[in-house]
Amino acid sequence: MSEISTMHAIEVFSGELRLTQRNIPILNSHQVLIKVKAAGINRPDIMQRKGLYPPPNTASDILGLEIAGIIIAIGSGVKHLKIDDAVCALVTGGGYAEYCLATATLCLPIPKDYNFIAAAALPETFFTVWSNVFDRAQLRPNETLFLQGGTSGIGTTAIQLATAFGAKIIVTAGSDTKCQACLDLGADAAINYKTQDFVSELKHITADKGVDVILDIIGGDYFPRHLQCLAFDGRLVQIAIQNGPKTELNLLPIMLKRLTITGSTLRTRDDYFKTNIAKSLLEHVWPLLNNAQIKPIIDSTFKLKDANQAHQRMESSQHIGKIILEV
Repeated sequence: MSEISTMHAIEVFSGELRLTQRNIPILNSHQVLIKVKAAGINRPDIMQRKGLYPPPNTASDILGLEIAGIIIAIGSGVKHLKIDDAVCALVTGGGYAEYCLATATLCLPIPKDYNFIAAAALPETFFTVWSNVFDRAQLRPNETLFLQGGTSGIGTTAIQLATAFGAKIIVTAGSDTKCQACLDLGADAAINYKTQDFVSELKHITADKGVDVILDIIGGDYFPRHLQCLAFDGRLVQIAIQNGPKTELNLLPIMLKRLTITGSTLRTRDDYFKTNIAKSLLEHVWPLLNNAQIKPIIDSTFKLKDANQAHQRMESSQHIGKIILEV
């Protein structure tokens, strides 16, 4: 490793992605350097490429929030990992490259019989769903979770986790084929948002009770409609705003139904917060992955040099599950 100082990486140039040469990053005492084998594509990558989601000041400007690969160097303060360990990791940036730094406590072992492509599909969506649905919203067995976009990476993860922990889940999707894919994965109901009104459908499905938790990635004009869908003591967690950050709001339903409205972002949270999520995942979710009770759904894979095509696939909204770069 000492004789190698540069690596291939993808950088953003005028809204497009191009393969370039970059210096291999230098680790600090609590980090590991990973030779990346695969990296996940996520919606925030699309937004960052378009200039709508700048990385934190301490993060790499290279896209990529989740990786899988082999540890090739270890910081002086890292005791629980060793060189040649195969891991997947949540990172704040830098994943679209041959080498990437990761905080050691945000590295998780690759589940049994998983290849690097499957492992790279885990960190971002599993950290996000666990933190927001189970920690923040406190989804409980026999409660009902609702989310838009059941065939997204977030959606396919949430369907499986909600089902595994005894909750019900209702989702939307943009075609009958996608709705069926959600049902096959374990969703209790799937609504085609292009042909059906999800508010009225949810009222019918829940016999006017409403749902207990909504994981909202849309925001904008969907926000007041989501309030209509919540049951008494319902909780809404806002984690993205694909329809924009502003809406007109009637406060009365919040008061009358005793609703809890909250929100979060994961990327800017400190390592201590994310480490606690990693510990919970290792304890509660990794056994399910190792036993093949749940699994990441892989839509497609692209070579690193074809990152533009990978982004086009995500922006087409035709995908079912995760899109992965092979490095």
